[in-house]
Amino acid sequence: MAWKLTLYDYIHHRNLIDIDYSVEPLLPFVQDGGFLHRQALLQARRSDTDRERKLIPVKNETRLIIDRVDEQPGKTIVDVTLKRKAFARIREIEQEELRIERERVTLHEGLDGWSIIGVKLLQTEQTPRVKPPMPGGWVEVEDQALIEGEMRAPSVPFLNREVVHEWQNAPRGTYNRRAAADYADQWWDKGNPNYLTFEVDCTNYVSQCLFAGRAPMNYTGKRDSGWWYKGRSGTQELWSYSWAVANSLPFYLTTSRLGLQGREVSSPQELDLGDTISYDWNGNGRFEHSTIVTAKDPDGMPLVNAHTVSSKHRYWSYTDSYAWTDKTRYRFIKIDERF
Repeated sequence: MAWKLTLYDYIHHRNLIDIDYSVEPLLPFVQDGGFLHRQALLQARRSDTDRERKLIPVKNETRLIIDRVDEQPGKTIVDVTLKRKAFARIREIEQEELRIERERVTLHEGLDGWSIIGVKLLQTEQTPRVKPPMPGGWVEVEDQALIEGEMRAPSVPFLNREVVHEWQNAPRGTYNRRAAADYADQWWDKGNPNYLTFEVDCTNYVSQCLFAGRAPMNYTGKRDSGWWYKGRSGTQELWSYSWAVANSLPFYLTTSRLGLQGREVSSPQELDLGDTISYDWNGNGRFEHSTIVTAKDPDGMPLVNAHTVSSKHRYWSYTDSYAWTDKTRYRFIKIDERF
């Protein structure tokens, strides 16, 4: 399995380019021009953002997990999970960011040995596009179940009873920002088995964090109203759009008159732990990604956690995402303290 040596070299050099902001270390053995171009653009944005933050990268570490291997004559296709840890400094204050990325790497054996001819991202922060059940183009959804029509729900809302038990003696009506951030840090790299984990899980995860901060569910039993998650009805898991869809959550937070509420602010500096950010990558008014604030950097700028591309204490702007464009717009939502 000589191809493994090339794969290990690729991971090693991925760590290097995130320190040097250059794809040059990959050029000898990566022949995927599209991937190299995307990486070059991403590294240029990272360099600009880090310079603005006065952040100095120190080192990167990556744990490689091989999930699937398809060996063919002269070619090997490998699905990998990269558990990445980045260390940096801002004015001698240490910073640590964690991220999990999944890729499909295609390797080719030539006369000079193995090379990488393809790198495909298996997860991004962009919402998948699927065809609706009738003609009319494409629709963006976070889960196929969200376009399958209204479903009747049982009458009792789902609750994580272990969490509720912790709340029983707590004062009612106050958002617990620390509890929301602690939950986000606990579950940043995995799904809580008390909930369904979506293929695109960012908003479901943020809603769970808000709920862990004692935000009350607004159960209506209707997909398009309230903010709620329900248990199983047969084989179905049920939730409201506002719980699970990136475009719906900020709309609910800023228009709700019952229970969980928030207000839009103009700058990220105004956000605290447990507040949320929504991302519209193409500037078309449709928000496709959700994060929750879990820490601040030395300049008071938000660091966020997210799912789908699982991230912990990532810089809020996401200029280091393949999904980011120069049209990207943000919604900064400050959660109200009282319910």
